[in-house]
Amino acid sequence: MKDTSAVLAFDMGASSGRALIGEIVREEEGNLGKLRITEIHRFPNIPIQMGEHLHWNIAALFQEVKNGIQKAFQSGFTPISYGMDTWGVDFGLIDRNGELIGIPYHYRDTQTIDMVEKTCAQVGRQRLFDESGLEFMPFNTIFQLHAMVKANSPKLDIADKLLLTPDLLHYFLTGEQVCEFTMATTTQLYHMKNRAWNIQLIQELGLDPSLFLDPIEPGTIIGQLQQSVCKELNVPAIRAIAVASHDTESAVVAVPADSTSFAYLVCGTWSLLGTELSEPLINQDVLELEFSNEGGAFGTFQLLKNIMGLWIVQECKRQWDREGGEHSFSELVELAREAEPFRSFIAPDDLRFMNPPDMTAAIQNYCRETGQTVPHSKGEIVRCIYESLALRYREVLERVEQLTGNYYAGLHMVGGGIQNELLCQFTANALGRPVWAGPIEASAIGNMLVQFIANGTIQSREEGIELVKRSFPLALYKPEKSEEWDQAFIKFISITAVSV
Repeated sequence: MKDTSAVLAFDMGASSGRALIGEIVREEEGNLGKLRITEIHRFPNIPIQMGEHLHWNIAALFQEVKNGIQKAFQSGFTPISYGMDTWGVDFGLIDRNGELIGIPYHYRDTQTIDMVEKTCAQVGRQRLFDESGLEFMPFNTIFQLHAMVKANSPKLDIADKLLLTPDLLHYFLTGEQVCEFTMATTTQLYHMKNRAWNIQLIQELGLDPSLFLDPIEPGTIIGQLQQSVCKELNVPAIRAIAVASHDTESAVVAVPADSTSFAYLVCGTWSLLGTELSEPLINQDVLELEFSNEGGAFGTFQLLKNIMGLWIVQECKRQWDREGGEHSFSELVELAREAEPFRSFIAPDDLRFMNPPDMTAAIQNYCRETGQTVPHSKGEIVRCIYESLALRYREVLERVEQLTGNYYAGLHMVGGGIQNELLCQFTANALGRPVWAGPIEASAIGNMLVQFIANGTIQSREEGIELVKRSFPLALYKPEKSEEWDQAFIKFISITAVSV
């Protein structure tokens, strides 16, 4: 490892974005370096309801990205490159003049209602899974595009290229149009076995294959900031690198595991629980258990399950704040800690929790319909969510083991959600296994590691993992009250199995 200038990582989630500087520093000459990260800019990511559709405010996000670049240099850093990771599936359409067509749809927009069923009826559910390896989630790119086809959207008539969200932001900055591999695999239009776009499927759905650019691998240098951006921001033309642009895949790059066989949970607005493989695992069991295969960095693939995650708590808090009963997330954790355990559970992945107008009512109605005690206080509701998530994590981890034939001694939890120590402890309790929590900024760190490798600062992912281990200590959560949690798991399964 050699000294280098800093790198700039943009990490955008469904509710907020961050710009962070990563530097490899040494306390003394000859010592192995540690990664130091500095947050230089944080901004909200608030969708916009316009008429019947929910959209991303892509113009505001782009401005915040530019603000982040400018602040990096104003703060005295000299990054030699930047990388971008975001949520998956969403996209913008570009016309033949290079202009953005309309405002990108949000994955929670209602246009995709019933599109899974309609699309599968047209092309076949089994075939679609066999070729894509993806779980059937209503917001997948394929269903968004098919909804536009069914609506005779004029946007498709004038579209020249489709750019997924991180690639769209790169395009605004560099003028280069690319498609990064990990993002391509979230669309359900990528043929996993052929390692290419599924041209036949694309055509059958009434789409033009020329919309889709050939994917590039994580670590590819895209280009550099175009002169108009440099002039506006008064910054030099730094290099743009395609990292593992899907934030889940960036987070997995930073998991400080001791072996190549490990289970992880990327914990945030969404929870992504899975394991890393050298090849996609596409078989009938994976289909029936509703798992996904997504492309990762360095020739890997992720066998994982999307779980609704902390979105449910975020929506409850937003509702309570609007009603005048504002609480911080840490205050809600304490209310949950004080509430009676195991009173009621929800199935976090029930679609009624996707984007309801009233999240607390959705939780209460679920409990009422399943014959459980209905939670009323904020503490009862939040505890219900946390316990349900922890028990769902156990259910999914056991299914990962069933599919792979591997046993995992514990679970690596990474991401912003691990700041919730109660959820981490609940997860260890539910699993009956240790949880290793850290690092918090896993997606940004994985983003940085890919940049360091592309820049020649470090030589391999293995060297990067050792850097993470030196730099970010793990919090260990040991299981407690295992017998009580085992009984709760039996109850959880009996309730959620009936309701789904």
